[in-house]
Amino acid sequence: MTACQNSINDMSPAANSGARVGADGAVSFGMGNIAILNYAYALEQLETAFYYTVVEKGTFKNDPTTEKIFKDIHDHELVHREFFKVALGGNAIGELEFDVSSIDFKNQREVLNIARVLEDTGVAAYNGVGPYIQLGSTPESKAAALLYLNLAGKIVSVEARHASLISSILQPNGGLFAGDYVVNNMGLEASLTIMEVLGRAGKYIKTKIDPSSLISLTM
Repeated sequence: MTACQNSINDMSPAANSGARVGADGAVSFGMGNIAILNYAYALEQLETAFYYTVVEKGTFKNDPTTEKIFKDIHDHELVHREFFKVALGGNAIGELEFDVSSIDFKNQREVLNIARVLEDTGVAAYNGVGPYIQLGSTPESKAAALLYLNLAGKIVSVEARHASLISSILQPNGGLFAGDYVVNNMGLEASLTIMEVLGRAGKYIKTKIDPSSLISLTM
């Protein structure tokens, strides 16, 4: 954990500061590269919580193949979540609280559609903030930043495969899934702003979020 922590701190020391909780109880992601990584960490927490609930509620208990797929995706998201937690160390936000009570976990179609939205949103969120990673001015900071960019790229490729797999379950006969995500973004390789991501995912996040440091970073 110490090695990961040092690498994160080396990414852009002048710009980075850890997560904070404001006087109003809102969680701030921190500054610079730390904010971007905490943002990804928050989304991985949400996805892990969602898939855990799907498995716990037995949504697909009568469909062993799909149930195994959701268990496997949960395990992937758990690895992603723990990676960011360890990498961020003392700069990490805490464990967020989620409220998924609006989801009918007995409705398989609804759960599949929400899974698709969460995965598509996750991919677009990574695409949206990736260009703002700061390389820093020293060889150490550049090497660390490139390392985490590479790892984030691997994670987002897994998220994209999740999205593709879920879409194939929803539309087993092939072809593009004609959802508003694809149509409105004119393709599959889309990106979303922080506020667009929170507009989709925020309704499931019970913890109050202060996204101002991220918004200022991308302006």
